[in-house]
Amino acid sequence: MKKHIFVVGAVITENGKILCAQRGRSKSLPLKWEFPGGKIEEGESPQEALHREISEEIHCKIGVGEQIEHTAYEYDFGIVHLTTFHCKLIEGQPTLTEHIAIKWLPPAELSSLDWAPADIPTIEKIMMKSLVNESK
Repeated sequence: MKKHIFVVGAVITENGKILCAQRGRSKSLPLKWEFPGGKIEEGESPQEALHREISEEIHCKIGVGEQIEHTAYEYDFGIVHLTTFHCKLIEGQPTLTEHIAIKWLPPAELSSLDWAPADIPTIEKIMMKSLVNESK
């Protein structure tokens, strides 16, 4: 039976652009792009996990807003349950510690990157919302 892994991702927006982070070569899903975040520890809410992970991973403080998406994706190493949230930077600038690259992209350009499969439903939702807002 496959392991269930519960994780959170921060869709951090600043000046109309979204923070994208690239996984390292030695990680699972090497060189794939993702929203920064990580595993929810026992006893943590998803929002608490996101605050902790962003502090540890990119040395920033964020404000966590509403949930964007929840998706479950079956990888060979387990089933990842990813919940993403709208976030904004409150303090600091992202610093590379676990990722090998970061980019700030407008919503319309998110699909230009090679994303981890679990992140794709969030990207599709963000891009659809962006298209709807542009047509208003």
